[in-house]
Amino acid sequence: MMGSFSRQEFFHELVEGCLLPTAQQGLEQVWQLLVICLLCRLLWILGLPSYVKHLSTVAGGFYTLYLFFELHMVWVVLLSLLCYLILFLCRHSSNRATFLSITILIYLLMGELHMMDTTTWHKMRGSQMVVAMKAISLAFDLDRGVVANVPSPVEFMGYIYFVGTIIFGPWISFNSYREAIEGRKLSFSWIWKVCVSWVKSQLCLITSNCVAPYLFPYFIPIYGDKLLRNKTKRKIRWLLAYENALSFHFSNYFVGYLSETTTTLAGAGFTEEKDNLKCCLYKLNVKHARNLGTFSAILVTYTASALLHGLSFHLGAVLLSLGFITYIEHVLRKRLAAIFNACILSKKCQPNCSHKNNKVLWVYIINVAFSTLAVFHLAYLGSLFNSSVDYMDDDEESDVANHTIQKWSELSWASHWVTFGCWVLYRIIL
Repeated sequence: MMGSFSRQEFFHELVEGCLLPTAQQGLEQVWQLLVICLLCRLLWILGLPSYVKHLSTVAGGFYTLYLFFELHMVWVVLLSLLCYLILFLCRHSSNRATFLSITILIYLLMGELHMMDTTTWHKMRGSQMVVAMKAISLAFDLDRGVVANVPSPVEFMGYIYFVGTIIFGPWISFNSYREAIEGRKLSFSWIWKVCVSWVKSQLCLITSNCVAPYLFPYFIPIYGDKLLRNKTKRKIRWLLAYENALSFHFSNYFVGYLSETTTTLAGAGFTEEKDNLKCCLYKLNVKHARNLGTFSAILVTYTASALLHGLSFHLGAVLLSLGFITYIEHVLRKRLAAIFNACILSKKCQPNCSHKNNKVLWVYIINVAFSTLAVFHLAYLGSLFNSSVDYMDDDEESDVANHTIQKWSELSWASHWVTFGCWVLYRIIL
């Protein structure tokens, strides 16, 4: 185990013991998916009829689902069939998105509670969320008139099982899928983006597995071997929390860049900005909740995300906490920006903004302070995540709750207290 090595032994063993095996296993897991994405991309530039292109991506999507989930893929297929059934039955309604969203949530909750064991269900959660978000976004497009009519079954299934997104995402719109199968010409910039995204994904994977877990005892030896021997001191706990959060976030970045690789390789996502679950939730929830206020919009978005992630206590706790943190930081910075007439909003000001104070030292200091606070919150929230927690069975859900409470208790609930303090400050200066 690397944790028992000295620094010299660690760096000597790092390449052969972690870097190379991680990169090799990462390629072994996805090389067939990459090949199928490329084959579909080449097939679509041949000028074949549209239905052939739709069927080809359905076949490719089915095959990749079987590679990753084997016969359990039937639950993803059932969800897609249910989505099309609801869209067809509600084809004359103007509230298709509402009906479909409720149906999908019921299906996901029933699946997690009654259809099969939680561990297997959670392994398919990513693909289920992609199917759900695609179907819901299509329903909203139909309600708004962006898409004129309910697609044919073949066209709908081609969109849902688009081989570049069915496993790792990201969500893409129905019109983006249509553009992808039109078969744009191959170009050097296209293959360059694929290669860059792939390299980034592998760097993030290596960082998550081989760098982040050993950051402070070896790469940045703040406490040296003391970190390995004594994990009870508060400072050590925060360093371990940061390592855990860093590993978790880089694993997410790995999936994000890998999804960008597969999507671009399959022909989508090259001329558009990268979409993801957060972007989709923003489009589907925030815009419709804005009339209730910023707080309601943020709360609806994070609540919807928590429900789509399933009945997971620690995920729900993190997402809802993040929603409150996001809102309080937003309103506090907005108020401070108004008081000091300075560029200290949550979003970067435009070059022609009306604030008088922008490129002065104290403005930079305030923005750096809020950035540091964001890192603090992310370390606190990310301290919960590890592989043993993500795949606990139904009867271990109470252990997940206990784990969440224990982890945050060890950190003295610091992030929640700081958030409360920021809210008090906001109310004072309001």
